[in-house]
Amino acid sequence: MNHQHFLIHKPHGYLSQFVYEKKRHKKLLGELYDFPEGTMAIGRLDEDSEGLLLLTTDGMISEMVRSKTIEKEYYAQVDGIITQEAVEQLKSGVEIGFKGIRYTTKNCRAKIIDKLPESIGEGRKIRDERHGPTSWVSITLTEGKFRQVRKMTAAVGFPTLRLVRIRVGHISLQLKTGEVLAVEKFNI
Repeated sequence: MNHQHFLIHKPHGYLSQFVYEKKRHKKLLGELYDFPEGTMAIGRLDEDSEGLLLLTTDGMISEMVRSKTIEKEYYAQVDGIITQEAVEQLKSGVEIGFKGIRYTTKNCRAKIIDKLPESIGEGRKIRDERHGPTSWVSITLTEGKFRQVRKMTAAVGFPTLRLVRIRVGHISLQLKTGEVLAVEKFNI
């Protein structure tokens, strides 16, 4: 069987799925492109997050990409001007809640971002200047607990306002918001 693979810049407000069986209407990935039957998202980005999402019809590739060996890099816009001290805490692991228990995140890479790549785009307006300054931090993980990056930045005193996944392995976000690109294979 010939499998198909896709890169997508998931917009804010969309679920990383094709079926939603609860009563409220939600925006789904199938509204952005005519994907073949059996297409699945590799990992997830929550409804409030945006950025690079890989999709495939091959479950084996999905397992490989979700493994603990593939890096995922996120840019988080946080409330306030993040400090180098907070970045160092992120790097060495912070305690977050996960499924009702306390969990200490694994060491990761983190750094303050001064200039955003164009591929991130404007995004939705988070708030205006009256609510105080914001700043950006890059966090690169090999694990992915539920809403982990958001919980990590909150744990060091800088809640996430906007979250964009910009890289999975060697694949970087190059698409405009909502754009889909069919690829022959993933060069992870």
